[in-house]
Amino acid sequence: MKRFPVIGVLCVGAVLGLSACSDDSSPAEEASQAAADLCTDLNALKADNAKLKALNPANATKDQVKDAYEAVQKDWENVKENATQLKDAERAAVQSAAENLKKSYQDLPGDTTGKDARTQLQPQIEQLDQATTAAATGLRC
Repeated sequence: MKRFPVIGVLCVGAVLGLSACSDDSSPAEEASQAAADLCTDLNALKADNAKLKALNPANATKDQVKDAYEAVQKDWENVKENATQLKDAERAAVQSAAENLKKSYQDLPGDTTGKDARTQLQPQIEQLDQATTAAATGLRC
């Protein structure tokens, strides 16, 4: 019964992983992918730790304990790696959004009205808002 959520998460992770092979992903998409990868790895860590915990001390072999322990350690390494990638991706998403806003502002013609400037900068403002919100949520700000 507990296998279904883990299998579901792994399937979703595989689908997301395949979609991440595209070369034209934005920094925000990379941050989302890194978050999904981290969640998948955390679920795998939890599942493998549960397997280790479920081993019956009365009849578990040393090899069974070793295999379960090694699976947990491998999952932990994946969690650490993806946590770093998530932070890097969040930083890149905020940096990209801020630079896009700066470039768009600098590209405005000198005679642009405040109303027109605000309207033209709306997509970049939204992009920066989404990137900073995602980063703040990831950092639990």
